[in-house]
Amino acid sequence: MLEALQPTEEPGWVLAHEGYSVLTESAVESRFALGNGFLGMRASRSTGRGPTWASWLSYIRWASWPRCYVAGLFDIPNTEPPVPALVPVADWSRVRLILDGEPLVAREGEMLHGLRRLDMRRGVLLSEWTHRTPAGITATGHELRLLSLADRAMGLQLQRIVLDRDGVEVRFEASFGLAGLGMEPVRLEDDLGAWRTEGTGKVVAMAGAASLRIDDASLEPERPFPLRWIFRWRSKAGEVAEFSRLVAVARADRSAEDPVPRAAAALERSTSAGWRAILEGHEAAWDAHWSASGICIEGDDDLQRALRFAVYHLTSAANPNDDRVSIGARGLTGDAYFGHVFWDTETYLLPFYTAVWPDAARALLMYRYHTLPGARAKAELCGYRGALYPWESADTGIETTPESVLGPDGKPIEILTGKMEHHISADVAYAVWQYWRATGDDGFFRDAGAEILLETARFWASRAVGEADGRRHIRQVIGPDEYHEDVDDNAFTNVMARWNIACALESLDLLRHRWPDHACALQDKLALDDRELDDWRDAIARIVTGLDPTTGLYEQFAGFHALKQLNVADYADHALPIDVVIGREQTQGSQVIKQADVVALIALLPEAVPERRAMINFRHYEPRCAHGSSLSAAMHARVAARLGDADMALRYMRETASLDLDPDPNSAGGIRIAGLGGLWQAAILGIAGLNLVGETLELDPKLPPSWRRLSFKVRWRGRSVGLSVTAKAVEATLIEGDALDVTVAGLTRNLEARSPLRVDLSSEAARGLADVDA
Repeated sequence: MLEALQPTEEPGWVLAHEGYSVLTESAVESRFALGNGFLGMRASRSTGRGPTWASWLSYIRWASWPRCYVAGLFDIPNTEPPVPALVPVADWSRVRLILDGEPLVAREGEMLHGLRRLDMRRGVLLSEWTHRTPAGITATGHELRLLSLADRAMGLQLQRIVLDRDGVEVRFEASFGLAGLGMEPVRLEDDLGAWRTEGTGKVVAMAGAASLRIDDASLEPERPFPLRWIFRWRSKAGEVAEFSRLVAVARADRSAEDPVPRAAAALERSTSAGWRAILEGHEAAWDAHWSASGICIEGDDDLQRALRFAVYHLTSAANPNDDRVSIGARGLTGDAYFGHVFWDTETYLLPFYTAVWPDAARALLMYRYHTLPGARAKAELCGYRGALYPWESADTGIETTPESVLGPDGKPIEILTGKMEHHISADVAYAVWQYWRATGDDGFFRDAGAEILLETARFWASRAVGEADGRRHIRQVIGPDEYHEDVDDNAFTNVMARWNIACALESLDLLRHRWPDHACALQDKLALDDRELDDWRDAIARIVTGLDPTTGLYEQFAGFHALKQLNVADYADHALPIDVVIGREQTQGSQVIKQADVVALIALLPEAVPERRAMINFRHYEPRCAHGSSLSAAMHARVAARLGDADMALRYMRETASLDLDPDPNSAGGIRIAGLGGLWQAAILGIAGLNLVGETLELDPKLPPSWRRLSFKVRWRGRSVGLSVTAKAVEATLIEGDALDVTVAGLTRNLEARSPLRVDLSSEAARGLADVDA
């Protein structure tokens, strides 16, 4: 067991946190969280912490926030207003070590050593500690925890305990802490339990097995309650106790279903295989993922580590085997936002999955297809046609954004995002199109994607109303810049709406050409006639965009240029967001922006904002952005990289990385996974200039001078391609699949298996192409 508890030795793969502070503990638990897309677990200490049960008080805070989650397990808690939230399940990792009748608790005695490490290479959490109790007994422990990437139903915990003296009466308790909190127990047996959510009727089953060995001899546990094991022995100094525990979890979305047999079967196969096989399978799965999605930067160790951290959490968050769930704003790493899904998933996460893990991208988009009825219902409720996706979504696709919340003074504050932040329908459509163009997944496009594109286009055509000026306007919206609410003709929203409608018309033409019977059936299903399609074309021609053709500048929304100018740089040193510092009224009356808005438009639709116009708009809006959202800096980094401003791109990338890598107490609610997805985009879509949606695989790199090499792999239409970028050349290798055309810096050549390409980027060679020597 000791060998399994050792971290990866290769530098740059292990994040470490030493010591303990109540100010940063919950943030560490988020940063080092484990996940496999089905299960999530915060990195709380399993040994030495007290129970978590005291009621909330304004003047004390939790020292720790242990949480285990199951994706898709939503219920409506007793909150006001009532909104769906992820239900935490039993903390299956907790143990109690009782020495001569006194529990070992971190706050008592002396913690001589404490270290937690996230081994990103292996996907495991490693802990070690040495504690001297008030009675003078010194205990040393090592632990490994994982949630299997090879078998998503499974979790594993290993512990190794050593005491420094003979004759101590040791009681070692392993239990499923707070089992069934917030749920009704429906079945409890020695090795398994099942609980039902009170409101939604979902059922979760958890099964466990535990064993403890001392010097190769097994101890029989006492079993006083279900899912609880008690081991007793008398210590010998230096004697090693080795504990292992397996957990298996299954979810059923209807109370009539019984997930117990699936959990029991998962536990049976894992116990039959043994913990070593579980660990080996998990590590092999991570090896495969790192091989497919890892990024290597030569010349920037800090951003190398940050991008590994990003890819670790992006990999941990997705489950290609379940297309009924999506990824919330904090993944499965914390309680913030109740596990709700936002535009973050399609805009910030999907590019990563589309490029390196298409099966996961497809599952996430199928979640939007399955929740299309909820989007239609919201559009109808708001008086529109088609599909208006909810700003916040849980498991059903019904809008879950609260209509109001109570402010610090106890007065209700109206929440308008659920009512007005409509650009999410275009964001979903955008992700659908990007995925199909990059993968060539015709089955998805024909059977699901096209319907999403058509129904979101129908919404936008009904939303864009013709007025006396001869133009069609989209009024009373909120763009990505949420500092300004209830505005008219937000440029991001309107231009994305036009794109959505045009893309839907192109999709329908494609369906008619390739699958005419399916096109007819879908038009009949949607009652989509030529008159309506003509209205769509009219909307494309007449929707206001906010573009001034003389200056090339987009007005972020109608009237933005008339607002008071504010020097955002004057507030850069404030720890609080700028809207808190200057107040809501002044924020709304000023040209201060919460996050990338027009800048996001530059990133997503480069064909609508060509380079010269992009530069004009970026230079105008970048200094006006206060980056009040964790989504903002990464999008600015991506655009700055494409415009050739390497210094600014790197600065924004480091700012994004610091949000979750630094011990920021604001990370207690979970890691900001959209920012991590944006960091990947800044490196691969920005600096490397990768484009997967053209007729060829395209690359237009702009490597920072400090980077010697950037290497990564992508998948494109069934192929796997390895890419390596330096200041002088790009090398491409076809790893898997048929030959393809690759375009680098505007020049195209065929790439075949066993014939790598080298693209010379020097002006002297006129960016010619040559084969790499065999």
